[in-house]
Amino acid sequence: MQNRTIAAISTPLGEGGIGIIRISGPDAISIAEKIFRAKSGKKIGEQKGYTALFGNAVDGDENIDTAVCLIFRAPHSFTGEDTVEISVHSGRFVIKRVLRAAISAGADSAAPGEFTKRAFLNGKLDLTQAEGIMSLIAAEGEGQFRLASGAVSGKISKEIAATEEKLVSAAASIAYFADEPDEILPELNTENFGAMLLSCEQSLKDMLSSYDAGKVIREGIDTAIVGKPNVGKSTLMNLLVGSTRSIVTDVAGTTRDIIEDTVRVGEITLRLSDTAGIHKTDDIVETVGVNLAKSKIDEAELILAVFDSTAPLDNDDKRLIEQIKDKKTIVIINKSDIGGSLNAEDFGGLPTVTVSAKTGTGKAELTAAIEKLTNVCFLNPDSAVLGSERQRDCAVRALSAVTAARDALIMGETIDAVGVCVDDALAALFELTGKRATNVVTDEVFKKFCVGK
Repeated sequence: MQNRTIAAISTPLGEGGIGIIRISGPDAISIAEKIFRAKSGKKIGEQKGYTALFGNAVDGDENIDTAVCLIFRAPHSFTGEDTVEISVHSGRFVIKRVLRAAISAGADSAAPGEFTKRAFLNGKLDLTQAEGIMSLIAAEGEGQFRLASGAVSGKISKEIAATEEKLVSAAASIAYFADEPDEILPELNTENFGAMLLSCEQSLKDMLSSYDAGKVIREGIDTAIVGKPNVGKSTLMNLLVGSTRSIVTDVAGTTRDIIEDTVRVGEITLRLSDTAGIHKTDDIVETVGVNLAKSKIDEAELILAVFDSTAPLDNDDKRLIEQIKDKKTIVIINKSDIGGSLNAEDFGGLPTVTVSAKTGTGKAELTAAIEKLTNVCFLNPDSAVLGSERQRDCAVRALSAVTAARDALIMGETIDAVGVCVDDALAALFELTGKRATNVVTDEVFKKFCVGK
């Protein structure tokens, strides 16, 4: 694959200041020379890496556009290969014309993520850093940015490497003991070996413990706003969205279908669903809406349950509390601008926030409650936080194997049996960072990238 020289547009299509065509591979320099002419008359092939030339992008004898050509020499480039980037004015026709010229000159169209995959294959980064790049591109907030930046800078890799180093040393000692069974190695002393395994186990547990909070920051959380009719669900929806998304009237039961939108609350993206009021009704249309609302409770990852502070809890309220008590729920006591008698003790220990969705009072407290319930407020975005389900799965398998190794040691099983578990743990960690990842794994990672990256 890496014998091919590839080209792609590396900036979004559309009107803008510049658009960039990236060319990478063994023939990148010679192909670029066919489609770029420097005003100075200098040749691209004569330039050192990290230099630029001003001139024209051309297709044969025809000028396409004025351009700047950046030259990166292997191995000191993103991909580790000779790479050329040609910047032209960003218009769909212009930039596609330059790409077409590069392909006519001998380049192949790059596959999704192929530039980053080449960087991985050439040892410029590992799989956790590659996945971090994808997250960095998609980042829409400070928390997402910091998590992705940490991954790209190698924080996950360094954390995993410390555990790998201990397990590799243990595996080497076990292998040596197999050849020299009469040799006494201090590393294989039951106490020392057990302490090392316990340390590895704790490191993996710590990384896994922050995964869910990191996932909430990266991906957001499905959130359902539920409650009886006319308690202020739609007003709360509009407050969070920042505009009139749901119809609000004094008539109970105005919302009969699910209204959906996405909003950022602090560092968390809420995928909101405003549901119909949940209550007993003989109205056929309302019944459909109520059933949809109940289904949404089962599906949602976070429940914002709204109650009217001016009215005592009735049977509909109590049935709702029973349905949501085991879910990740925040009780919102609404209409604080009017006053009322409801308080936190009425809700069986569920987290509660008092707000006025009409005036906006309590919004900051609601944000804090959401961040606390999802553990986001306890997360240090600058720490090593696993960034994908693939990484989590590898860490889970590694932890299971390390725990099995420690159990085998405590049970007095043979050192070979312990060694099998240590090898399993290492295999999972090597897959996590890509040291021994299969083509199937790497293909799955890079196919999620955009073309040009």
